[in-house]
Amino acid sequence: MILNDSQKKAVVHQDGACMVIAGPGAGKTHVITTRVVHLIQEHRVTPSSILVATFTKAAAKEMRERFLYMASKARGEVTFGTFHGIFFGILKSVYRMDGNNILGEEEKHNIIREIISHIDIVIEDEGDFIASLIQEIGTVKNNCIELEHFYSASCADEIFRDIFVRYTKILKQRRKLDFDDMMVYCYELFKKRPEVLARWQDKFRYILVDEFQDINKIQYDIIKMLALPQNNLFVVGDDDQSIYRFRGARPEIMLQFPKDYHDAVTIVLEQNYRCSKNILAGAQSVISNNKVRYKKNLVTDNALGDKIEVKSFMTQREEALYLLKQIQGYQEAGCDFNEMAVLFRTNLGARLVVSILMEYQIPFVLRDKLPNLFEHWIAKNIISYLKFATGPKLRRDFLLIMNRPNRYITREAVYQSEVSFEQLYQYYEDKTWMCERLEVFEAQLRQIAKLSPYAAINYIRYGIGYEEYLKEYAQFRKIKVDELYELLNELQESAKPFKTVLDWFDFIDQYQKDLEEQSKEQQLQGEGVTVATLHSAKGLEYKKVFILDVNEGIIPYHRATLMESIEEERRLFYVGMTRAKENLHIYYAKKRFEKELAPSRFLKGLSKEVK
Repeated sequence: MILNDSQKKAVVHQDGACMVIAGPGAGKTHVITTRVVHLIQEHRVTPSSILVATFTKAAAKEMRERFLYMASKARGEVTFGTFHGIFFGILKSVYRMDGNNILGEEEKHNIIREIISHIDIVIEDEGDFIASLIQEIGTVKNNCIELEHFYSASCADEIFRDIFVRYTKILKQRRKLDFDDMMVYCYELFKKRPEVLARWQDKFRYILVDEFQDINKIQYDIIKMLALPQNNLFVVGDDDQSIYRFRGARPEIMLQFPKDYHDAVTIVLEQNYRCSKNILAGAQSVISNNKVRYKKNLVTDNALGDKIEVKSFMTQREEALYLLKQIQGYQEAGCDFNEMAVLFRTNLGARLVVSILMEYQIPFVLRDKLPNLFEHWIAKNIISYLKFATGPKLRRDFLLIMNRPNRYITREAVYQSEVSFEQLYQYYEDKTWMCERLEVFEAQLRQIAKLSPYAAINYIRYGIGYEEYLKEYAQFRKIKVDELYELLNELQESAKPFKTVLDWFDFIDQYQKDLEEQSKEQQLQGEGVTVATLHSAKGLEYKKVFILDVNEGIIPYHRATLMESIEEERRLFYVGMTRAKENLHIYYAKKRFEKELAPSRFLKGLSKEVK
């Protein structure tokens, strides 16, 4: 690959700090590997004194392989690695650690699960709760936040702090490090042991950082220490593609880099080798609305290409069926399924499209684990209501519904595998108010048994008061109740076509079997249309890209209220747009769950590039 002028300037940069702003499809990986070769061959830099840091094993492996292909004589001497791998290597050299000291993900989840089991809280969505706790524990560590100054978005602050302290204590007792600890311990080691820092500074004279826009505070602090005193720090990234704030990434670090290194050279790679002119122009018209960014003028020598298709539909089903026709049309015209991608803001949004792809036997590859709607705790509650009302009165179903909403029924009153209301009346015979509650509950269940599944869910939501229960739960969990209502809407919508509960249950069983079968097939062949979230599509490219549900509340996501959040959502949409090489399709629905939907604000200003 021949270098353009900007790439050449980046490659031949020798000493001192340098920031390369690399737009999408600008060949940044080629620049990094070519620069490493140039340092060795032209400037006689010792290969072992070069460190290349990135965020994923796959990226480190790709750069290492490209480098070895270009400069086989330096085989194995340049260090290519992830931040975690590099920092753990430093810790191992001092503390005699090995892989047994690394806390596995399963063990981490088990520790958190054990801790919350000893705290007096009722958690419905245990998996989501644990995941959000782990994320927040990482935020505290990665940003060096004092625990008393951190305010949890998952639960009451005192509960989070209690969990954090217990978790930290258990890890120390077991002599284990989680991935965030690798950075914290390395930072503390360098601060406390200057002679250790000096040894590593002497080893790594040239440091290159890939995907710099994704760096967090503690990673940056360590890299700055390592780069001293020469400050031969070469960072490559794109502030417009910073989309991982929820993982601790801080795009403002990249924006501040020239202030931290006053003599730093800044080089912008504006040549795009991926997108057609229309797609690139459309993407730039979207991202230019962000205020906090480096301004760029991306160009391409690629063809003008087709205009971006922006199309509205009355419903999401119409949207999905039109998508199906487009995919089939492209395939018939000679485009391989592997060259197509369907992108969503969240993986839950993919359920309908996945159902239709399975129905029409279109092969697809899921980049994210598709959450099974019917396995969600809300779905389990609703399904248990319907099962208990229309079928055997099983204890396991009763336990899931008896206090949703709260009826103050104790588990001690339900001790047999099948539940009898007569036994419940006997248990509460001295409590008239409880017997009255049971009578109402029994009447509600009789009413549910008479209704279609769609109407029954409606009655459970509004007639029985399940939505009020969700509202109380959302307040406790510090989440927006609209997110829970959204899932309930999705569940109710899936029940709409069915006249009887049994028909709906048959559909659920078949859907789950098909999903399982698809998962097995995917493992065997691994080919087909890519179905992914915008986050997981970063770094990939396809000839044909479809972005679905580009509506207000979805893209941008309804949680985004502050300007910095809206700007990150716009960056996420921009990342999705720039995955496309030849054709980009953007779809949105006018209605969802009987409610009017507005098109995303991000679509304004796209008129020149759309058809």
